[in-house]
Amino acid sequence: MWPFSTSSYLTVVNSKRAERTRALESAAASSHRQEDFTNATATEIVFHIEKGEWTASEVIEAYIARAAFAHDTTNCLTEVMFDWAREQAKDLDYEFASTKKLRGPLHGVPTSFKEQFDIIGFDTSIGFSQWANRPALAHADLVAQFLAAGAVLFVKTNVPQTMFAFECSNPVWGRTTNPYNAKYTSGGSSGGEAALLAMDGSAVGIGSDIGGSLRIPTAYCGIYSLKPAAGRISPHGAKGPVPGFEGIKTVVGPMGRSIDDLELVSRLVFGVQGLDQNIAPLPFRDVELPAKLRFGYYTSDNYAKASPANKRAVLETVAALKKQGHECIEFDVPGAAQAFNIFVGLTSADGYKKMLSHIGPDPTEKSLFLVSIGPRMFSFIRNFAAWTLETFFSDRIFASTVRNAKVRSIGEYTDLVAAREDFIKTFHRHVWDKHSLDGIIAPVQALPQLPHGGCDNFSALAAGTILYNVLDSAVGCLPVTRVDPAKDQLTEEWKTGPGLGSPLMEAGLYRGKKPLYNPEEMAGMPVAIQIAGKKWEEEKVLAMMRVIDEALGKDRGFGPGKWDRHTKAKAL
Repeated sequence: MWPFSTSSYLTVVNSKRAERTRALESAAASSHRQEDFTNATATEIVFHIEKGEWTASEVIEAYIARAAFAHDTTNCLTEVMFDWAREQAKDLDYEFASTKKLRGPLHGVPTSFKEQFDIIGFDTSIGFSQWANRPALAHADLVAQFLAAGAVLFVKTNVPQTMFAFECSNPVWGRTTNPYNAKYTSGGSSGGEAALLAMDGSAVGIGSDIGGSLRIPTAYCGIYSLKPAAGRISPHGAKGPVPGFEGIKTVVGPMGRSIDDLELVSRLVFGVQGLDQNIAPLPFRDVELPAKLRFGYYTSDNYAKASPANKRAVLETVAALKKQGHECIEFDVPGAAQAFNIFVGLTSADGYKKMLSHIGPDPTEKSLFLVSIGPRMFSFIRNFAAWTLETFFSDRIFASTVRNAKVRSIGEYTDLVAAREDFIKTFHRHVWDKHSLDGIIAPVQALPQLPHGGCDNFSALAAGTILYNVLDSAVGCLPVTRVDPAKDQLTEEWKTGPGLGSPLMEAGLYRGKKPLYNPEEMAGMPVAIQIAGKKWEEEKVLAMMRVIDEALGKDRGFGPGKWDRHTKAKAL
């Protein structure tokens, strides 16, 4: 760690933000044709360029203007690479004019990357001032693959401090807001990416996920994403604060505005090893689904019951699938709290010492306080806190989580890894095998979104996504509906407690004078679901996502151009 002072931290922040501002100034004003390009999917952009109707230069200028607008609205960008993007597009246009052939399947597609991916000549600070002003010397594997396929890389996007929270804010780049409501977060840790895509500021993007970092911002912002299992897509060159940690493997995956675009990227990157020889040489495989699929579903993971809006999203999906002749069975999801405790135990084994070491002189974001405090307590204080939760609040679930957040010996750590493997086998036996399921439909979290600061005390909401990180499942995420105060009010089902989940968690979400769930404040904001499959079934998950997307109907207001339409309709 470099010796840094508070004054040098402020110097870095000011210089990096000024650099970003200068780069944004080169964005041209929007043109009358901008919507033609920004309302097109990545797949459609390639089609029009191949037909000779559009050029890569025309397309990137439209997305540069739109990305600048999205940033003005949400503060979603970090490194701005507009000049280089113009050079990339110019080279593609010259090549196509000479050969009449596309460079690759992403020819001319404006592409954004989460801040953590190395791109030669640009910083990968992930919001740490000590990591700034050290440009990358080599491309991340995915960056190299995208460039070879003809993609035009033009921006990197914001993340939470340490990327271990879903409040998208850090001291270097500031806070990213939700594109639908500035009082709410865009989620994390791929929050800047989701906000940019939701506003058509990029055609397709890349994020990462260790505990929900693809699915949470996807859900909060109303886009689409795919979390693959570890070993399908190379993460080489994607920096993180705890390199070498394998207790729960971080995976990288595509984010976009349509399932077509997720598939387009997946066909390109699945099984390509690059510099990471741990990637299974397993390219994209076309799958044929049975005419009648069998889905399992639930509306509570038994850590926190889904809100009325999130429950409705699941049930509307089930109803749409049943109408198409598919079978849907409700089941009681086993062990979500156990999976969460395994995750907490593994990630906190060193007391978060390595993760927090990079903060240096930077102020620590409040969202990290509750997450990281457990291992820093003396054991008797931590045990007393857990006893208090059990005795006076009847909350055994949250108490067990508190007990698991502690520093561990190597022996204790390996015991927990063994517990993880036993949990995976038990889940498969009691869910996949017992019910003979093709996929699982579930809430992403208990709430559609969290307001800024909500992650400070409710980070355990990530239990809903962490379950599938512990299982190392392939999981997709797609928007279903929007919060409707007329349909999504709290009833006695939520107001009385305790339920099966954490009493303290559900009390804060649904009870008291100011419950965190507020359908009036959240009106019009996206509500999503996650669709889980087994490990190595990414292609099947994409195919099931397509079935669900079509069953729900294309007129529900998500995809390219829909942010503008929703915003205009809301203003009337």
